[in-house]
Amino acid sequence: MSGGAEADLLARVFLTRVVEPGDGVAGRWVRELGVAEVARRLKEPGRPLPGVSGRRWDGLRARALRAEPERDLEAARAAGVRFLGPGDGEWPRQLDDLGDARPLGLWVRGRASLRMWALRSVAVVGARACTEYGAHMAADLAGGLAERGWVVVSGGAYGVDGAAHRGALGAGGATVAVLACGVDRPYPPGHTELITRIAEQGLVLGELPPGEHPTASRFVLRNRVIAALTRGTVVVEAAHRSGSLVTARAAQRLGRHIMGVPGPATSGLSAGVHELLRGEAVLVTDATEVVELVGEIGELAPDRRGPVLPRDLLAPDARRVLAALPGRGEARPAEIARGAQTTEDDAVARLYELRALGYVERHGDGWKLTRQAVVSVRRDRGSC
Repeated sequence: MSGGAEADLLARVFLTRVVEPGDGVAGRWVRELGVAEVARRLKEPGRPLPGVSGRRWDGLRARALRAEPERDLEAARAAGVRFLGPGDGEWPRQLDDLGDARPLGLWVRGRASLRMWALRSVAVVGARACTEYGAHMAADLAGGLAERGWVVVSGGAYGVDGAAHRGALGAGGATVAVLACGVDRPYPPGHTELITRIAEQGLVLGELPPGEHPTASRFVLRNRVIAALTRGTVVVEAAHRSGSLVTARAAQRLGRHIMGVPGPATSGLSAGVHELLRGEAVLVTDATEVVELVGEIGELAPDRRGPVLPRDLLAPDARRVLAALPGRGEARPAEIARGAQTTEDDAVARLYELRALGYVERHGDGWKLTRQAVVSVRRDRGSC
């Protein structure tokens, strides 16, 4: 690492100890002056940087005097944690959409590449005090997404978050926990085993340096990272004032997809989700519907239209030729071709395919439906 790159790294590590996550004023300082200059101004006596009161500047200076970035990096290495900053090869560029509220850097536990995982990721968030239904839906969604090669991102909390992480892990998939504290200090304590497992099989990340504890404001600000990191956010159970709605609204502001899983109309824990669904959110009930929204063109959810009938399995050209045959009697290839709006050669080719499948039979120069095909047509019409 060059001297300039090392100085930039230390300055960013220093600022994660001094500045609270999501501080737009500090983000503007970094954008306008550079990270090294902001760190220098905070360390040395002098006039406050613009945009803060004298009292707040004194508070930042007091933190700056206690910050020891070299020690933070040493503690991180001992805990198997690395530090990423903007411009790093592993940095997810979609976080840059946060503008001046972009993280100054991220502390990461786990071996996978955050940048690569974030490219195909979905957030699954919701109520901490969720119902059995909410936990089931979160785990089922996350498991389905993991099976389809998507990374499940959540906040490591009790309730929906924990169910989502477990669902992804249970399917043998990838999951990321974004914490509102130091990543060497799993929170909540009751999820120590789960977060340790996520660090072993997935990634655990956060903006705060080793040893830092969570606060109410840090939980709220953490949610913007979840929203920016992912292609879309699914909310499973949320009351009107739920923190998961903060994640969804942040995702909406960033141009990400927002989705909601409906619940009982009488449930207060679904009221926030239903409010989202009355606005810009899309209703989803399983992983295929989520992937249809956030995935690439062609990743479509199956139509919800009852059982598959035998004729549904035929190629479109073959279905048109089959439909062109009369219900009774025979027809010549030229007639069949006119009914199917194709050439006679193509009609003959399709007829031989249909004969191999048992749908038609040849009688001299004509073709007719087999008994199997007649029964199939009647069943198809009866299902309409």
